[in-house]
Amino acid sequence: MSSPDYPLTLDLAGRRVVVVGGGPVAARRTAGLVEAGAEVDLVAPFICEDLAELLSAGRVTWVEREFLTGDLTLKDRGASGADDPAQSRAEGVFEPAWLVHTATGDPLVDAQVASEAEAARIWCVRADAAQDSSAWTPAVARGAAGTASEGLTVAVSAGGDPRRATAVRDAVLAALDGGTLPVRRVRRVRRGALERDASDQGAPDQDATRPVGHVALVGGGPGADDLITVRGRALLAAADVIVTDRLGPRGLLSTVGADVEVIDVGKTPGNHPVSQTRINELLVQHARLGKRVVRLKGGDPFVLGRGGEEALHCVEHGVPVEVVPGVTSAVSVPAAAGIPVTHRGIAASFVVASAHEGAEHVLAAAADAAPDATLVLLMGITRLAETAAALVAAGRPADTPVALVERGWTPEQRTTTTTLAHAARDAVAAGVRAPAVVVVGQVVSLRERLGDLSGE
Repeated sequence: MSSPDYPLTLDLAGRRVVVVGGGPVAARRTAGLVEAGAEVDLVAPFICEDLAELLSAGRVTWVEREFLTGDLTLKDRGASGADDPAQSRAEGVFEPAWLVHTATGDPLVDAQVASEAEAARIWCVRADAAQDSSAWTPAVARGAAGTASEGLTVAVSAGGDPRRATAVRDAVLAALDGGTLPVRRVRRVRRGALERDASDQGAPDQDATRPVGHVALVGGGPGADDLITVRGRALLAAADVIVTDRLGPRGLLSTVGADVEVIDVGKTPGNHPVSQTRINELLVQHARLGKRVVRLKGGDPFVLGRGGEEALHCVEHGVPVEVVPGVTSAVSVPAAAGIPVTHRGIAASFVVASAHEGAEHVLAAAADAAPDATLVLLMGITRLAETAAALVAAGRPADTPVALVERGWTPEQRTTTTTLAHAARDAVAAGVRAPAVVVVGQVVSLRERLGDLSGE
């Protein structure tokens, strides 16, 4: 026999398939055939527990004996315990199998089955000798519901090498679910009734003919493309529309299909070209067209990311929404600079606060914190002088170490260390620019021993 070189998917629903053998290998093959809807005839003197369960459930027919010439073309009416097997065999009907699997463990029997299948022009899979088969079963995996690979069937044939085929199949499925291979469904959307004017943002649409899509609020992490979660990466690969911030893993946008609509709503300090209200509207608008929308955000959607507002807007307008946590910059960017926000003997807690609205918000967040708690400030460069002065006035020592970590987890990452007393002056001297994370506390001193930990 030649090696397999013509892959083919068979529709076996309602078609007769013969499985010769009653052991675990035959059981695995039978389970797949039953799942495909085949009418399976088992030919074996004994069957294992898994096959017995399929038999008791009425999923297979059992011919309780050794294989006989003619079993592939003659359907035995006396299967599963006939009183007179010889008579019932004589009364059998001519019904050739479409396919046969033989897995008896006896090479002579398997060879006989294969020979008779060849003579009857029936494809035969031999479990004991792939090289002597006329057909081969690939390693198969089907995407689970709720995963990126849902609706996909992955089948890998490796020339009769099942272990290699299984390993490659599992790797492909993992890449699909991880979003590193394209999984986006391509479907046509009917125009007219399915289209909606961008200004129509009223009550939830009640038109049953109009599909409702889905919105995923995906935390992209601190900026490096490979720090997004597996779930987030998979949703990004399957998206029809991506609404992105400037601080998310924007390098991943080059991996999406050319027909994916990418909407940049990135904000910079003092420049908000797309309002939050409009962002909320965009998510609902595209979801109401039946599209899968990803709101790609830096860090974590629910950590000073306004993800809660976006989720509420979707829910209030009848749009399904999910949140995918991200690696928040509040802890990951200090870590990249060799600064753990907690460390035994130095700090047992930390406080995260937004500093762009003024020092009073920072003081309020830190009011009930332990004296040694690390303070992590996001969006804190613009009003750093005001914030540092307020912290000193509130009782923080002026010589408290401070780190200003710019563009964490990117090739341009830079850290400036200073103190509360000199933070504003040193930031200006070093030309510190947003995005940057400000870390206030004794844990900053650990950087001298650890250095950058962000890798390459």
